[in-house]
Amino acid sequence: MLKNIPRFFSLIFIAIAVWFSFYSSQPKTIEDEGAAETTFSTQRAFNHVEAIAQKPHYVGTEAHSRVRNYIVGELQKMGLQAQTHEDYSLTKNGNLVRPQNILARLEGNGNGEALVIMTHYDSNPHSSLGASDAGSGVGTILEGIRAFLADNKEHQNDIIILFTDAEELGLNGAELFIKGHPWAKDTKLALNFEALGSDGDSFMFLETNSGNAGLINSFKEANPEFPVTNSLVYSVYKMLPNDTDLTVLREQGDIPGYNFAFIDDHFDYHTATDTPENLDKQTLAHQGSYLMPLLDYFKDADLSEAKAEEEVLFFNIPGGEIISYPFSWIFPMLIIAFILFFIILGYGFTQNRLQLKPILKSIIPFTVSLAFSGILVFLLWKFLLFSYAEYSEMEQGFIYNGYYYIAAFIALSLLIVFFTYYRFRHIENKANLFVVPLFFWLLLCTILSFFLKGAAYFIIPAFFALLQLFVMIRQENPNTLLMAFLSLPAVFILVPFIKMFPVALGLKILFVSALLTVLLFQLLLPVFAYFKSNKKIAVFFFLIFNILLITAHFKADFTEEHPKPNSLVYLFDADKNTTNWYSYDNMVDDWTEAYFGEEPLIAPSEINTLSSKYGSKFTWKTNAPEIDLKAPSIIWKKTDSSETVNSYLLKIAPNRNINRIELFADRGTDFETFKVNDKTADSVYLGQDKFHIHTRRWHERLLTYHASSRDTLRLEFSLKSDKKPEFTIYESSYDLLENEALNVPSRPETMIPRPFVLNDAVIFKKTISPE
Repeated sequence: MLKNIPRFFSLIFIAIAVWFSFYSSQPKTIEDEGAAETTFSTQRAFNHVEAIAQKPHYVGTEAHSRVRNYIVGELQKMGLQAQTHEDYSLTKNGNLVRPQNILARLEGNGNGEALVIMTHYDSNPHSSLGASDAGSGVGTILEGIRAFLADNKEHQNDIIILFTDAEELGLNGAELFIKGHPWAKDTKLALNFEALGSDGDSFMFLETNSGNAGLINSFKEANPEFPVTNSLVYSVYKMLPNDTDLTVLREQGDIPGYNFAFIDDHFDYHTATDTPENLDKQTLAHQGSYLMPLLDYFKDADLSEAKAEEEVLFFNIPGGEIISYPFSWIFPMLIIAFILFFIILGYGFTQNRLQLKPILKSIIPFTVSLAFSGILVFLLWKFLLFSYAEYSEMEQGFIYNGYYYIAAFIALSLLIVFFTYYRFRHIENKANLFVVPLFFWLLLCTILSFFLKGAAYFIIPAFFALLQLFVMIRQENPNTLLMAFLSLPAVFILVPFIKMFPVALGLKILFVSALLTVLLFQLLLPVFAYFKSNKKIAVFFFLIFNILLITAHFKADFTEEHPKPNSLVYLFDADKNTTNWYSYDNMVDDWTEAYFGEEPLIAPSEINTLSSKYGSKFTWKTNAPEIDLKAPSIIWKKTDSSETVNSYLLKIAPNRNINRIELFADRGTDFETFKVNDKTADSVYLGQDKFHIHTRRWHERLLTYHASSRDTLRLEFSLKSDKKPEFTIYESSYDLLENEALNVPSRPETMIPRPFVLNDAVIFKKTISPE
């Protein structure tokens, strides 16, 4: 009985380590309104969020102007001279809008070099209240600057406060700052506060055109209390198209910086549920825990030190420490690990503690548990998507009961791996079981060192595993509590990714979490291989898996707390003189059934894909009543003509309150020149190839104009004389439910507008040409 106590405690020890890796990552104290004036108060920051996120406040709305006035007023209360900066902005992706940025500047005692603290104040069109994205950023900065000013500290560097506009439409406000504001040339470093959910840890990731060593060293010097970051996510982020305002500053201004963003409860992202009530206050406190020490450090630091050529690997460990070391160590560490592995292997064979036959036999549980877990989780998730058709309505890829599925499939993976290794318990010297998993881990680290260098720090658990293997060879029954302690690096490094990947990238990659779970277990074999009750533990995880799966089933329904997204748009095609209802949905509900019936007609594929985050297309179509819909005024003028090139002026003037105009043209039509409201788009690189949204095109869409008034859209362009200009215009307003002629009822409380698509819109479509 006493001999089992260390093994029991080793299991408890690992469970506590897993819990602590999550528990220690966020502030636990929520400072109330009565906190000292020089202290960042989460509640005071939250009060700003509540004031901002009362209504959707995207560009062009009355609420957008109210939020802008509120921010300006708060800056003025602090004694700052707030200013707005407004002009048209046309991005390289063809997004045109007239943002109104808000700026203020705290002048330092130095040479005028500046730190920018930034976030955006617009919400996503058209139904998001924007509490987290990015009301949380606005609240964090307003409260942080107030506390900083209350401390009345002198500072060398200037501090620029920047609230960008139209971030949700195409990062236009950030581009307007870089291209059109004189303060941009003084900016040497930026802190950007963002959100992709409403809960969880705020993760720090970098933007830089050079190496990351300077940014990481400065971050460590600033010493925030709850850092959550690693170079693997940094490497993955650089490969993904999810840009932020800071990306614009880096690409167009060579300004490095730090992004701070949280992603848990990703189902709230860009939806009507992004409300103050759903924003977790600990998450908001986490944002403040970054801002205050970084602001205090960079107010006097040499901002040029943030730029460095050297690249480093880095990751945080529980307790607030960041470990970092240079890329130049990657291959020496890898070589040393392999040398130690083969030395220990040779020692084990010479001492007759390792035998070839059981090592080869151990390939079976290693392969079976890894392959079976990944394949079973992948197929089971596909089956669940088939069984629960409503899951497909969540375009984010993360559903309301998603955390239950993550936990369930982790339990399933543990069930598989515990039971599989139980079947091979007869292998007496447990070191034989550990050789293959350790060798595979070293091979994985080798691959990562070549193809994903940001993950090369995964070699660190291997060094501890080598020590464990040596102890297992030396001792018949090593102390499992000691083995559990030596497993801490593996736990602290791998566990966060098991949860993070399916939340951030969607539940479609749950199988990755399953594989990571199995790999972590195999790194923990120095503990679990000595357990006599692995079969009982497998049965325990079988019960946990079923309980979680059943719980997920009962939480699958849409409710007022977790409403169903759906969509409806009205489209008048002036070319065909037809009116139709369209939807992006995959299943009929009580609200859409009145328009599409129980078996809706499939929408034709020739409808252009209107701008959306995931490229969603219409799924259903049905006839709609005709209403009086005022067409825009179209004026053509040929301004110049030659044997090879014709030049044109096109004016489009809305005759109703609209929110968006999209223009499409045949992809084969490359314009010689193209200006919109006196703005010209920059080129874009897709791989090594240079393209341009207008002059060397890669898709049908030509322009998306987000209107903030009834300003006339003015296009000046030229093209070869053997080609005739022809555009398809989609003019949209987000007032479907307010249109009395259509009489569309409000959604029930259990439903919300579908995000990421053009929704609740009245659309006018027409093909236009000079003839």
